[in-house]
Amino acid sequence: MRGPLGAVIGRYPSSDGTTEIGGIIRHNRKCRDIVFLVIFIAFWVAMIVNSSFGFNQGNPLRLTYGLDYKGNLCGDKHAHPGLRKLELKYWLNPNQVYQSGVKDSQFKLSNARSICLWDCPIPSEDSLNWVCDYPEGDIRLSMRDWINRNYDYYEFLTPEMRNTSLQLQGPCYPVIFPSVNVYWSCQFIARASNISLRHWQQMGGVNINEDMVIDKSIHRSINSRSSVLKRYMADIGKSWPVLIVCGGMLPLFLSVIWLLMIRHFVSAMPWITVALFNILIITVTMFYYLKAGWIGNDAISPIIGEHDPYINVFGRELHHLRAVAILMTFIMVVSILTSIAIVRRILMATSVLKVAAKVIGEVQALIIFPIIPYAILAIFYMFWISAALHLFSSGQVVKNNCNTNCCAYDLVAKKVNCDGCCGYSIHYTPHIAVAIFFHLFGGYWATQFFIACSSTVVAGSVASYYWARGETSPEIPFLPVFASMKRLIRYNLGSVALGSLVVSLVESIRFILESIRRKLKVAGVTSDGWFGKIGNHTSQGCLRCVEWTIKSVNRNAYIMIAITGKSFFKASEIATELIMNNILRIGKVNVIGDVILFLGKLCVSLSSAIFGFLMLDTYKYRAAHNKISSPLLPVLICWALGYVVATLFFAVVEMSIDTIILSFCQDSEEHQGTAQYAPPLLIETLGDQNEMQRLTQ
Repeated sequence: MRGPLGAVIGRYPSSDGTTEIGGIIRHNRKCRDIVFLVIFIAFWVAMIVNSSFGFNQGNPLRLTYGLDYKGNLCGDKHAHPGLRKLELKYWLNPNQVYQSGVKDSQFKLSNARSICLWDCPIPSEDSLNWVCDYPEGDIRLSMRDWINRNYDYYEFLTPEMRNTSLQLQGPCYPVIFPSVNVYWSCQFIARASNISLRHWQQMGGVNINEDMVIDKSIHRSINSRSSVLKRYMADIGKSWPVLIVCGGMLPLFLSVIWLLMIRHFVSAMPWITVALFNILIITVTMFYYLKAGWIGNDAISPIIGEHDPYINVFGRELHHLRAVAILMTFIMVVSILTSIAIVRRILMATSVLKVAAKVIGEVQALIIFPIIPYAILAIFYMFWISAALHLFSSGQVVKNNCNTNCCAYDLVAKKVNCDGCCGYSIHYTPHIAVAIFFHLFGGYWATQFFIACSSTVVAGSVASYYWARGETSPEIPFLPVFASMKRLIRYNLGSVALGSLVVSLVESIRFILESIRRKLKVAGVTSDGWFGKIGNHTSQGCLRCVEWTIKSVNRNAYIMIAITGKSFFKASEIATELIMNNILRIGKVNVIGDVILFLGKLCVSLSSAIFGFLMLDTYKYRAAHNKISSPLLPVLICWALGYVVATLFFAVVEMSIDTIILSFCQDSEEHQGTAQYAPPLLIETLGDQNEMQRLTQ
């Protein structure tokens, strides 16, 4: 049986647990779990190496723009020829586009001849427009002149070139179909211009297919899963000002305001939090309905720039928004019903928050301390997100391996070339997927590590307050927050690294199992019967319970690490034993307090999401050069960043409550069930009338 742990202030046990040493908590400590600190440092070195690979090989512009038939990235000013501001991918030969959409055809759209343009060509109303290949060889035009002529130099062609152009072999191709800018690719509209088609036929041009396949072929390519994923990642890069404002600055301001209101208006805060949460979640749900097109006429559109209002093109992103809108509706209903159910318990939450408010009032440095981990995480996220964008775009541009029989006129060789008609694509090797997963895991582990460090510092500071009988004492170290930081850095970083690693591993396992489940569902392997569905939902629920339990145990372990200086697993054991021995005494109080704090975090993160919606609804992100495909991922990241920032600041209140309660349990256990150091406000909150009478006397 373990001996008494001793108080933070006063006498403290030696390492063998038998003799006691005078002094403050910083005495009798040694470094714990050093191996895991070494592992964490090694992991950071590997993260830097992994990120350097992405910075060296990646180009985030690949997530937005396509490749031409030479393998050049549209918009690349260093390409040959220079493609600065030529960002739209346009397929020259309509018959190749048609052929790529025919069922069981071996011809792929990636092998169709494509070039980069300034804007999408449209058919002429009284003649035939042409789009010609990049000017080379005997075509003595600069790229600027070529653009100013609307890409048309048909009048300069030799009779041989004109003949090959009428055979759809270039170098000039007719503009028969109107096209619109859909995610920086010119998508054909299967509505051929009768005037242009008649001119083409009168000139003796080959037959051009007018089937709907020509529309669906490009549409299918643009809406493939890989293309949608690239656009989502590109949205993050384009909306970085929104992420800084709504994911960084705004939650910082709101979290500080919330802490100050807890300090001065503690009685009203639970009611304000619950009411504000319901208003915010309804507002966010309505925004999703607006962008999904179910309310008003503000649905997202994949078309960039001005276009014919009668042209309707739908992207996969719209379906994703509608699915999220349905999910948010369900969450909104459950949340409102839950908030109604806990109304009767709000008074108890008020009592718990009063204890935390008193602690914040005594140890005032706790309000500004979270700015330190906030600044560290802000720097880390800027590096991490930039590296993620480069990793996602770090594939190699390689020429396709095709057996297609096609010919095109080569302006340099001055003849029709039938050998080099294979296009280019970006090839992603399996090790890139491993590098991306490693990067994601590292980001989650680092986040959990910094949050754990912040929680441990707060716990060490609050423990000093409790063991001083809730009063200002000369024995409490000057600026206890910084004293707690010093103890963390000197002794407990290894334990914190271990705890954050455990949470990250459990979350990664759950993510992998969920991915496998989804793939099995898509492949039709899973059972559609009620037994299979019950098993599926049960397994998901069990994994979530395990994750929640580990996070809860970790939080209490950090408290005991701050108080006792024990290793992670030993501190977890002590904390679990204390909670189980006093579960009936503290359970309901702790749960209600956690619910109110969780709603407070959601208020901050939902506010970030709403402001993210508002910023992304401006012209810059809707129709201009930085148009995003969907607000879904940027808003989700604003919400996640807002939640992380709120967690850093709300940990002051959360860890204050948990630290005082655990200290109360330890105090009671060391003094035969009678807490000697507990402040009267805590006794009143826990409803212990005998203790209140003793303290009053």
